[in-house]
Amino acid sequence: MNTLERFRHFLAQAPFMRDLGVEALALSPGRVTTALTLQPRFLQHTGQAHAGVLATLADHSMGSAAQTLAPDDHWVVTAELKTSVLRPAKGERLVCEAWVLKPGRMLSFTEAEVFAEDAQGARTLVMKASATMAVTAAARYSTPPQA
Repeated sequence: MNTLERFRHFLAQAPFMRDLGVEALALSPGRVTTALTLQPRFLQHTGQAHAGVLATLADHSMGSAAQTLAPDDHWVVTAELKTSVLRPAKGERLVCEAWVLKPGRMLSFTEAEVFAEDAQGARTLVMKASATMAVTAAARYSTPPQA
């Protein structure tokens, strides 16, 4: 996965990400930026985005960042995930910036920041996340469904 178009195709192969409407904004080796327009179905009873939505966006973005550095015949899967919600996520959309801290043959260490963005484009940091990603031979997993 080395182009933004391939990253968009990669996201389209993940049914859950496609269902949520996650979009790819930027891609470079070891780094990705994604976004998700907030909809009423993503909110808590308090009007803020559900922490599970933020965690999902961070998790998949960190995995995608690690995937950019993985060999072509390998998949990246989450081995460990930690999130810290810093403040309520309210706004028009969520933007996640994710990067690889340390790539490895078997494990990659990643981090992400999730921002709530208002209608004017102002961003507020709402979550910090870190994950350990396992790099595994693709043959161990079935091929993702086609879009």
